[in-house]
Amino acid sequence: MTGMAPLSETPLLREVLRHAEALLREACVDTPELDARILMGASLGMTREHMLIHATARLNQAQVGRVLGFIARRVDREPVSRILGRREFWSLDFHLSPATLDPRPDSETLIDEALAGIPDRKAPLTVLDLGTGTGCLLLALLSELPNAAGTGIDRSEEAVATATANARRLGFGQRARFAVGDWGDGLSERFDLVISNPPYIPEAEIETLAPEVVRFDPVAALAGGPDGLNAYRTIVTQLPNLLKSKGKVIFEVGAGQAADVARLLVTAGFSGIGTRCDLGRVERAVFGHLSG
Repeated sequence: MTGMAPLSETPLLREVLRHAEALLREACVDTPELDARILMGASLGMTREHMLIHATARLNQAQVGRVLGFIARRVDREPVSRILGRREFWSLDFHLSPATLDPRPDSETLIDEALAGIPDRKAPLTVLDLGTGTGCLLLALLSELPNAAGTGIDRSEEAVATATANARRLGFGQRARFAVGDWGDGLSERFDLVISNPPYIPEAEIETLAPEVVRFDPVAALAGGPDGLNAYRTIVTQLPNLLKSKGKVIFEVGAGQAADVARLLVTAGFSGIGTRCDLGRVERAVFGHLSG
């Protein structure tokens, strides 16, 4: 590392924080100050307020080692959420595993769209989440729909185990079940709502993604085939056997894919097709209703 003074044997907390920030800045991490503060707090078991109050406290070598161990992982571009093993989504705390995507704020667009289309949130609705990962989409919906129940499907046994554990820890274990499956294949139940964030990255583009994504998210949850649309084609053919009459499907899509996914729904006979943009004004959700 260039131009960086070494730490003393028992440095002040604020000195370690500045050192951590400098390491992350040199590694071209986007938010070095924020990441350093979060990782330092987590490694020391301290809140931001505690760190401010104890800025002049001296840290021992074990404490410094824990901080710098987390920082070294971030320098290697491991996401903060992966280092901590958890991510907040829809104000809920989700544990991650190597088999699950790291939930993104953009995916909350699907929750917004789902809730906007439900006139009575106390109705006993049924929800199917295809490619459930951490279970974040299904469990976020259940947190807003007190009488709803749902099923989450994923091809990965590890993802299913992670989602099941998240449901129990968040208090939704009685209303959510998770199972290993190939999208909706073999399901006999029909649902009021199907929601899905399937793999949608064209395979040739995966290596161009940020290292935090390409090196730490599971490739199976990213790769959507040559044009990124393979999963949508499969799911759309299954939807008539998964949705109740006039039931709704909501897909997350990648930038520039909304028109193609909407076209798939039109071809399959869906009606009321529309899109919803995320906070970056990207068409992130595509939805439609199974014609009655």
